[in-house]
Amino acid sequence: MEVIICPDADEVGRVAAAKVGQVCAAASRPVLGLATGSSPLAIYRHLQLMVGEGRLDLGRASAFALDEYVGLDPAHPESYRSVIHRTVTEPLGLDPDRVHVPDGSAEDLEQAAAGYDRAIAEAGGVDVQILGIGSNGHIGFNEPTSSFASRTRIKTLTQRTRLDNQRFFDSLEDVPTHCLTQGLGTIMDARHVVLVAQGEAKAQAVAATVEGPVTALVPASVLQFHQRATVVVDELAASRLQLGDYYREVYAGKPAWQRFA
Repeated sequence: MEVIICPDADEVGRVAAAKVGQVCAAASRPVLGLATGSSPLAIYRHLQLMVGEGRLDLGRASAFALDEYVGLDPAHPESYRSVIHRTVTEPLGLDPDRVHVPDGSAEDLEQAAAGYDRAIAEAGGVDVQILGIGSNGHIGFNEPTSSFASRTRIKTLTQRTRLDNQRFFDSLEDVPTHCLTQGLGTIMDARHVVLVAQGEAKAQAVAATVEGPVTALVPASVLQFHQRATVVVDELAASRLQLGDYYREVYAGKPAWQRFA
């Protein structure tokens, strides 16, 4: 696992976007894994700059969102279908027909979940999965005690996660209680993973993910087993890391052939 500590949230987005762009540029038909929430927004802004300046071409890219609320109208502004279209598909010039989101309105949610995993496999698998992290260590909506082998499925959201997401809705009662989410096993199938975190509220989750034991109580800790996981955080999110100085030293001393930003 590579850990990169940046001075501020915007630099987190720039560095993470550079890594995502490097992976996409090496693939003839790149497949992106998309996260929602506030953490990845800076990545998408910097990817948009790269596309606009001609440094990155995503015209042949496909994308798969991590998750979607169950029972929320897909046209609702806070459905992840709407959020992905607004923050990723349009700004990056992706083909909407190649941007996929789990169907949280399906009559048969189990079948929809299984079909989503098949679609990812048929696309050749995800080249680079973008991730944020919840304050309780969840990635996607894989809450604590999620199986490390889990695939796309329906999950019940914890009260803490619903409170964290309340800022996007008028009230807590409006926040859905269930979702369809890629499982930890699905996420781990991605060839590269880029996780970003900003702010002191994420510091404990970051420390537990990077330096704590691998445990289902911290779902993101499974990334310690991923061959190509990159964690990019700002100083506040890094504040509880025991080896922060070491991570800074390693990144500063990277040879040119290992650099991407």
